[in-house]
Amino acid sequence: MAPPVASDRWSALQSLVLDAVSSPHTRRSYGRALARFLAWHQASGAAGFTKATVQSYRADLEAQGLAAASVNVHLSALRKLAVEAADNGLLDPELAAGIGRVRGAPRLGNRAGNWLTPEETTALLNAPDRNTVLGLRDRALLALLVGCGLRRAELVALDVEQIQLRDSRWVLPDLAGKGNRLRTIPVPAWVKVLLDEWREAAGVSEGPVFRPLNKAGRVLDGRLSEDTVWNVVRAYGARLGHPGLAPHDLRRTCAKLCRMSGGDLEQIQLLLGHASVQTTERYLGTRQNLVQAVNDNLPVEPELT
Repeated sequence: MAPPVASDRWSALQSLVLDAVSSPHTRRSYGRALARFLAWHQASGAAGFTKATVQSYRADLEAQGLAAASVNVHLSALRKLAVEAADNGLLDPELAAGIGRVRGAPRLGNRAGNWLTPEETTALLNAPDRNTVLGLRDRALLALLVGCGLRRAELVALDVEQIQLRDSRWVLPDLAGKGNRLRTIPVPAWVKVLLDEWREAAGVSEGPVFRPLNKAGRVLDGRLSEDTVWNVVRAYGARLGHPGLAPHDLRRTCAKLCRMSGGDLEQIQLLLGHASVQTTERYLGTRQNLVQAVNDNLPVEPELT
């Protein structure tokens, strides 16, 4: 079965799709989504690349039990593929428009997500061995994720020169985040202390803040990879009994702890770089208070053993 677009153009078209997105995370997600669709298309014997084909693929993804968010990432990649194919004369514009009208999977309610309590967060930050360069790096890495709510792509892209004094405090000014939105991130004093400990031990005075280390603990040139950040968070999370802990959970933890300590919703939005305060509300789940839940103090007194 031939690919949904002429086989000799498929790889080039995939590249066009991936080159059109700026986020490394989105690029990876789209790449996996397109590869999965091509495999499905070849195995299923689906005819062409049409709205009906994409609807059938969506039904197959849902039948496999994929979450609505995951299904919608796949559909976004296919819509982008349709646009690029049409723009390059490989797909009829009417077919591309039809694919663009395939409805996404509905999300019912808001996902609670994962986050750490203040006690768990403190334990996480104290978990790395402060007597090793590796431990100091990991501690500084965790501190920035928790204390500043950085995405892992933002963390690995951070340079020493971006840590600046503004209004008598340390900040990360004009940090380009998702969608190339710029924001200035205040750096708490304790985060700066842990950053300085790592930089002094590693001799990092310019360029990438976070570097890879070899097995002997020697600091190497270049940037830390996003996969390494993922593995670091996962490893220390497992020590705390959270084997599935991810970098984004620490970003969510930052937001939760900010709100818990009285942080204004709009200020949390600015810190995280969300496009709207509604996104922050959904992200935090602030419309449902799980700390002081409405059903905690019901006027009932059953006998308890």
